[in-house]
Order: sequence, then C-alpha cells, then structure tokens
Amino acid sequence: MHSPWLLLIIAGLFEVGWPLGFKLAHTVGVQRTAFIVVAVICMALSGYFLYLAQRHLPIGTAYAVWTGIGTFGTFLIGVLCFHDAWSLLRVLGAALILAGVVVLKLSA
Repeated sequence: MHSPWLLLIIAGLFEVGWPLGFKLAHTVGVQRTAFIVVAVICMALSGYFLYLAQRHLPIGTAYAVWTGIGTFGTFLIGVLCFHDAWSLLRVLGAALILAGVVVLKLSA
C-alpha cells in the first residue's frame, strides 16, 4: 500500500496539470484539443488520487493540502513560465499557503 500522503502529493501535482493544460490550450492554438484532453485527464487523475488518499486522511486535511499544492504549484508556474505578475505580497501569500500545507502535514 502506498502512503496516503504520497497519494495526496500526486493528486496535488495532477491538480496543477489541468490549469496548465487550459492555459496552453489558449496559448498554443494548433494543439488546442490535445491540451484540453491533457487537462481533463489531469482532472480525473487528480480526483482519483485524492479519493485514494482520503480513505486514510481526514477530509478537511486532504482537501486543504490538495488545493494548497494545486494553488502554490499553479502560482509558481504562472510566475516562472507565463510571466504572471508577482510582488512581495503575492509571494508572501503563496508562501503562507505552502506554510499552511506543511503545518497540516506536521499536525496529522
């Protein structure tokens, strides 16, 4: 059996995949359908791994960590790859989300 935390991290990484797929579908017009399909597959896999993790973790903790990984990862990709605006306050907000995920893990 895999660790529920490992399953939750995998779910969170797939959670980053679907907004990335949708962003690429808008950016790269030629492969639009392929990126939308990737986004939908990431959604399904993210939900499936969350389902597996929630069998052994409290629902509130699992959901908060899942969305936190997705939010922080998407923020990072936006800033690093798509030149989304960043400021000290936006970075602080993202760091607080990451800190919340870490605290939830440590308290489990």
